[in-house]
Amino acid sequence: MGPEGTQERKRNIKSLSLADLAELMDSWGQPAYRVRQLARWLYQRGESDFEGMTDLPLSLRQKLKDSYYVGQLRVVGEEKSADGTRKLLIELEDGEHIESVLIRDKNRLTACLSSQVGCPLGCLFCRTGRFDYRRNLESHEIVGQVLALQGVLEVGERITNLVFMGMGEPLLNLSALKESIALILSQDGLGFSPRRVTVSTAGLPAGLVEMGAWGFKTKLALSLNAADDETRSALMPIGRKYPLASVLSACRSYPLPRGCRLTIEYVMIDGVNDRDRDAEGLARLLGGMPTKINLIPLNPWPGCPFRPPSPDRIEAFQRILLDRHFTALIRKSKGSDISAACGLLSTQPLRLLDHEEKQRLTETRPR
Repeated sequence: MGPEGTQERKRNIKSLSLADLAELMDSWGQPAYRVRQLARWLYQRGESDFEGMTDLPLSLRQKLKDSYYVGQLRVVGEEKSADGTRKLLIELEDGEHIESVLIRDKNRLTACLSSQVGCPLGCLFCRTGRFDYRRNLESHEIVGQVLALQGVLEVGERITNLVFMGMGEPLLNLSALKESIALILSQDGLGFSPRRVTVSTAGLPAGLVEMGAWGFKTKLALSLNAADDETRSALMPIGRKYPLASVLSACRSYPLPRGCRLTIEYVMIDGVNDRDRDAEGLARLLGGMPTKINLIPLNPWPGCPFRPPSPDRIEAFQRILLDRHFTALIRKSKGSDISAACGLLSTQPLRLLDHEEKQRLTETRPR
């Protein structure tokens, strides 16, 4: 919905793709460069009022105002970690909520984006999958997270990297993923390099093939978490539908940016996938593939049926991979103290924590 009282007759201008904007401007008899002007106001300058788009003719501004509004996602809660990570609770126009995360790491400031409200995959080690899956996000809601996260930063700070590693499985939302990445990469949109955008997936072969055919050449991360189908299917129900052989075949054909490797995400779980034979099996499975393996100690949550391995066990696992000439890094999860780390997003704690703030912001929503 748009601002109260207008939702029945007005549409969020950000729900239009760049191609849609071009078609609209053409139908209104406007020159093609109006698309660039309008997009830059929306996505680079953050203008929320058509009246402020001063290089557009007054007549065009009025026409836009009569038919559209400039939608903005609303940050209604925030938590800050001791390590500098920030988790934001974002309210969508229909009242649903998602979480997005800002992660600081040396010279990088990474935005972790959600692609769905909840997640239908139900991975046993992931807290997000324990809550109801509600719906796919629209493309403007994905791009809107970047704008919302940028909006809470200090003057001069800029998001440098984007990762689709928040709530949801991106490849179950291909249409919105495609439109959002197109806008993220466009010089008239957010202007990110493909090398600074990573899509993380549990591994849907057909989706990987389709995404590769788009030609965007963003980076790719595979949530693997096991070296054999039996263990993976027990942890990740989607593994019963898509065996490892088909998933890795699709990954091999994906057109990565030049010089980039496939990132393997391996959540380490005590007594489940952390044994020497698991490491040896992983080495055999990935042999010949240009990969970077991130070993991620499980982030436990209340009611989680698993626990992370000991540091010594993780290092022993890593050593087996290093001895076989793999790049294998032990990743310290950031934001774990605010449930912002891998597998912990849910919206529930923040929604309760910031109820009063959410109510106040709702009452002061611009008309």
